[in-house]
Amino acid sequence: MLSLAWSTLRHRKAAFAGAFVALFCAAAMVCACGMLLDTGLRGTVKPERYAGAPIVVAGDPETRFQKRKVKDDEVKTKVKSKPNTARAWIPAELAERLRGVPGVRSVVTEVSFPVPGTGAEGHGWESAALTPFTLRAGRAPVADGEIVVDAGGPGVGARVGSYRVVGVTRERLEHQRVVFLSTGEARRLAVRAGKVNAVGVWPAGAEGAVREAVRGSGAVVQVGDGRGRVEFLGADGARARLVSMGAALGGTSLIVALLSVVGTFGLAMQQRERELALLRAVAMTPRQLRKMIGSEALVLGLAAAVPGALAGMLLGGWLHGAFTGLGAIPANLPLSVGVFPPVAAVAATVPAAWLAARVAARRVARLRPVEALGEASGAVTRVPWARVAGGVVALAVGAVLTGVLASVRTDAAAGPLTPLTALAWTTAVTLLGPVLARVVLGPPALALAPLPGTGGLASLNLRAGARRLAPVVAPLTLMIALSSTLLFAGTTLTGAGERQAREGTLATHVIGPGVPARAAEAVRRVPGVRAATEVLHTRVRAINSPYSVQGVTAEGLEATMDLGVTSGSLAELGNGTMAAREGVGMKVGDRVSFSMADGTPVTLRVVAVYRRGLGFGDLTLPHALVAAHVDAPLSTVLVAAPGVPRDALAAAAGAPVRDRAAAVERGDGGAVNRLALGLIVAFAAITMVNTLAMAVAGRSRELALLRLVGATRRQVLRMVRLETLAVVLVAAVLGTLVALVTLVAYSSGMTGTATPHVPVLGYLGIVGGAGLLALLAAALPARAALRPAPVEGLGVRE
Repeated sequence: MLSLAWSTLRHRKAAFAGAFVALFCAAAMVCACGMLLDTGLRGTVKPERYAGAPIVVAGDPETRFQKRKVKDDEVKTKVKSKPNTARAWIPAELAERLRGVPGVRSVVTEVSFPVPGTGAEGHGWESAALTPFTLRAGRAPVADGEIVVDAGGPGVGARVGSYRVVGVTRERLEHQRVVFLSTGEARRLAVRAGKVNAVGVWPAGAEGAVREAVRGSGAVVQVGDGRGRVEFLGADGARARLVSMGAALGGTSLIVALLSVVGTFGLAMQQRERELALLRAVAMTPRQLRKMIGSEALVLGLAAAVPGALAGMLLGGWLHGAFTGLGAIPANLPLSVGVFPPVAAVAATVPAAWLAARVAARRVARLRPVEALGEASGAVTRVPWARVAGGVVALAVGAVLTGVLASVRTDAAAGPLTPLTALAWTTAVTLLGPVLARVVLGPPALALAPLPGTGGLASLNLRAGARRLAPVVAPLTLMIALSSTLLFAGTTLTGAGERQAREGTLATHVIGPGVPARAAEAVRRVPGVRAATEVLHTRVRAINSPYSVQGVTAEGLEATMDLGVTSGSLAELGNGTMAAREGVGMKVGDRVSFSMADGTPVTLRVVAVYRRGLGFGDLTLPHALVAAHVDAPLSTVLVAAPGVPRDALAAAAGAPVRDRAAAVERGDGGAVNRLALGLIVAFAAITMVNTLAMAVAGRSRELALLRLVGATRRQVLRMVRLETLAVVLVAAVLGTLVALVTLVAYSSGMTGTATPHVPVLGYLGIVGGAGLLALLAAALPARAALRPAPVEGLGVRE
């Protein structure tokens, strides 16, 4: 069968070109996602600032939760680790303890903090030995207001912000800028009395003694590349994001790939029905036919998957660079290049090709020889019961997922569930395509019938070719549905958050972000200021979910912010209490335990529940608590001061004053999500173009016959364009329905309203882009098919 399969592939290159493209793209996507996943699992970040210290003692960069599960009356405990979003500081006295450890020759402490006006991270000069940094010019800082900059910075005597440069180092780090201040001022700016970021210890041989000395203190000991984990705080979080992103993208890509490959092979089998029917008529058994088609798929799958996986390695490198540019992962987390991703891509793509081909050939293989010939001529148009049953199951799954999505209140759960719901509905459309095509192509056919010229012919083709057009409608629907769902889920959430923030911000002015506590105090002393609320955003994590948090000063909060309290009272907000938004499963009186950004565990009592959580945060905590557990306790200040000039507020704060409309500044991964999910949409678009081009190219003899009976080249192309526009219209309706059902459920769960925010221009851009691609994909092969003389076109192999 392999020789027969190879012969078929060699002599039917055009018929299998579309399947080759689909498999090539599938392998490339899977390989690229696999590389991201592999980087998240095995990637390491090398130390830079800590490169000179063989042993580094620092706070644990991860929070560890204990999950207890009871099974068969036995309690099992599992430890779950999650990366922190802020540094865990350690007591400075730990350094004194380490100095007394036998074998320790030298100990150096470090504090880190952002230095206003420099764009760099500041440290005390004593920590320069950790790299080590040495002076090229000038001297070490000894007084407040003095600073040492790294190589490439301004020279001695220059001003940097409010500081005077007194020294320049010989060294400069590749991925970060650093400045050094005097030890006393560094400790003051770090705002962590009695604590340090890290302790460097020499020599390397003291590692065992150091580990024993810090046991039970909560600190961790890092050597080698492990030092990079505590130097670059975002490294572990970036690795976790790569794992989740690679798995989610890879899984979704596999589903889209399977749908695409099944549709492409189905169309290829449709165009070969005469050949397959003839083989059945000359005594080929169903088993032999399925084996031949399976062999063709295996050969084609290998031929496409191997170069596709190699192209996927290039795509993975591009993705890594793009995510680095967007700040999703640190620049010094290199891409892992191993054998696993390309092997996994081939291992996933080849079986998918085999399965798709076997499914596509199942109908013809089961028919008797005479029935097979009749099927090929179009006399029989039955839809296999197994396909209908699969479509009904997909409809049921879509309905269940839609119901679940409507009940989800957290982005962590709704994020992966939203595209999965859209894919379930699209899978149903794909499987039920032949049935749906007969129904949905009817109205466009009726509309085209009265048109002069080729309109009537296009109408007849739509009526008679429903089965042929079904594989074309499916990828178009997939592209429009996925694009709309992924894009407008983001606009729905963003729009709701902006609306809630706008409605809930009562302040007349906004100062910051990046305002220190002393500036807020100065603003409160300005005559006419009713209240000045410091707002500090961060994230915390419970055992099963992360939460966005705002820390606020409670005094005068009612004059600057309206959270829309539905139960309880914000008047009780203070030490040991918190407020929570609706939908996170908390109610007034609950005691909730979670870890702060630096991993410090806290337990707080809920005193209020509010509805405007998308605009202000899942949780509202006391400002002092949040400020004690973030790296830079610099806030945004909401000021209620009607009638007070901006200049007076700006002079007091030493920072610019803005309108209240810009009050809420909550960063998100919108650009990263759009880039990642855009790849899936691009894959769906390639599949759509590929399938449509295959469908038109397979009509070469039909188009040649139209030329022979008197149709001009222009008339034939117009007929193809009208048919394509009708298919685009049908796919737009189906894709819009899929996206609308999904988005309504998403909006109901996440915003509390069943009205998603869909920008009209964005929607028209998606439909218009799909239509333009479809017209190009149909016109180019049609022009190529019409290029030979009509008599030559009739001789083209089907």
